[in-house]
Amino acid sequence: SAISKNSLKSSLLQLECHFTWSLLKQHVDLDELEETIGNQIEFLIKSNVTNYNLLSYVCHLKNSNEDALRNLQKAEEEVKKNHPDDIARRSLVTWGNYAWIYYHMGRYEEAQTYVSKVENSCKVLSTTAQLKIQLPEIYAEQGWSFLKFGRIYYERAKKSFENALECEPNNPEFNTGYAIAMYRLEDYFHRQYEDESLSLKPLKRAVELNPKDTFIMALLALKLQDLKRADEGENYIEAAMKKTPDLPYLLRYAAKFYRRKGEVDKALDILKKALAVTPKSSFLHHQIGLCHRAKLLTLKKTTRYPPQEEVEELLRLSIFHFKTATDQKTKFFSAHIDLANMYALGKRYEEAEETFQKAFQINILFDDDKQQLYYNYGNFQRFHMKSESEAIRAYVKGLKIEKESYIKNSCRDALEKLLEQRIQRGLGGAIDFGTLGLVHNLNGKKHEAIECYEKALALYPDNEEYLSALCELRLSI
Repeated sequence: SAISKNSLKSSLLQLECHFTWSLLKQHVDLDELEETIGNQIEFLIKSNVTNYNLLSYVCHLKNSNEDALRNLQKAEEEVKKNHPDDIARRSLVTWGNYAWIYYHMGRYEEAQTYVSKVENSCKVLSTTAQLKIQLPEIYAEQGWSFLKFGRIYYERAKKSFENALECEPNNPEFNTGYAIAMYRLEDYFHRQYEDESLSLKPLKRAVELNPKDTFIMALLALKLQDLKRADEGENYIEAAMKKTPDLPYLLRYAAKFYRRKGEVDKALDILKKALAVTPKSSFLHHQIGLCHRAKLLTLKKTTRYPPQEEVEELLRLSIFHFKTATDQKTKFFSAHIDLANMYALGKRYEEAEETFQKAFQINILFDDDKQQLYYNYGNFQRFHMKSESEAIRAYVKGLKIEKESYIKNSCRDALEKLLEQRIQRGLGGAIDFGTLGLVHNLNGKKHEAIECYEKALALYPDNEEYLSALCELRLSI
């Protein structure tokens, strides 16, 4: 009946599970995510309850509820195997997902059965009779799911693991999750000041608590390498390679370590080994592309007349692997930029333009991603398409995005340089002076800005934009 359906819905909304954590499918590539979770179930030796629960949600998002139910059965088997004395506590998320999936299938009685299972367990487990129960395992499961759904969710992942750690500060798994969240956040937000390292302590702590987990050892090694402590980092990589020489999740980061160290061939050997195990990994293809690109740049730097065949082959290989990465993971932002720049180097300008346009379409870009995109697109227009006006347009768009970042400064420097060159060559029209006025103004150089706007107005007397900018500036001095 309709009433029970409504009351069922309000109970469902109170459950703690993937359906109530607002994980949105437009933020991920569902096929790629399914592939990733499958690989982790196969190769990572930790309890897979979390992975099967998340996989059931992904199957639901892909409209295959039957597969979703099968994965929940697997989650239940894992719980029985690994936590026989703690079944109710460990099954709350699984049961919540069951209830939601049955609800979506129109099987309301079965949905209600699972809602009741959660309710009864919560009564036993907690003093307050309610569906929302704050258990550290549930916070952690939420944290792992947020990490899988990408950068938009990293702040939330960190918060979830913090909540879990409040209850159990020494839990090895919660410490690992927290360290990964911190590492990833820092990887994005602290690129401009490398000495700032909030993730070093959590990473060290996670390594101490998880002596068998070589994946977290590799992250610690990369962090030490960032902090110019590469020798210390290499000790961790070597120890990890001894412990799990075939684990693809270790190999990919070990390869990154050696590539950044300059040992590109060693990195390539490791990546090929990992690719044999997880052939579809977009991460691996991107890293292989970066290795071939590094070899190409070295060849061009060190050889006066690099052999054409070798140049062509390295170009071909890096394009192939970057393209594979973007095909496999359509929201893989940095791989799109790398691919576009490679096409440009190979003088394949139409494909470069097309790839840049695809990158602009990605719907999960942060402000600094957009700045990065405008900067790279500006360079493409300026150096490859020889269109200074298009380049200026792109740099200005990057500069107008408010977020302060290292890449915003690159837009600013490129723009200033280009405009000043044009003005020196006597090409400076009103637009160039007006734009330079804008740049000076954004840099806080008000007198220089006034001078530029005056020159722009001399060339284009009634321009509203320049007039109002000039008035505002004069009033602010």
